[in-house]
Amino acid sequence: MNTFNDTYLRAARGERTETVPVWFMRQAGRSQPEYRAIKEKYSLFEITHQPELAAYVTRLPVEQYNVDAAILYKDIMSPLPAIGVQVDIKSGIGPVIDNPIRSLQDVEKLGKYILKKMSLMC
Repeated sequence: MNTFNDTYLRAARGERTETVPVWFMRQAGRSQPEYRAIKEKYSLFEITHQPELAAYVTRLPVEQYNVDAAILYKDIMSPLPAIGVQVDIKSGIGPVIDNPIRSLQDVEKLGKYILKKMSLMC
């Protein structure tokens, strides 16, 4: 039976808790066989653009390690395509930007941050 754990939420509201809440950094999930299996099949962006998959990998540590909270699985690179910056996460390398921003002219070429575009990516 899975009961609701509100320790983290109560602490965030400044309420007293029985224990100090713990949350799990997603990067540490690389040690989880289930996460590694998913990463063999899906890229980082594929995971973050599929709500069910993102929720599953977010939930893994909560269920396996009984931590108090998890931060939604998302990547800091996700907003870049919405402003015209193409980025790919290369295995063993990390983020690779096809069109790096190196000058004021590059900045001026960027698309404006548009919430509508971002909602399509979330």
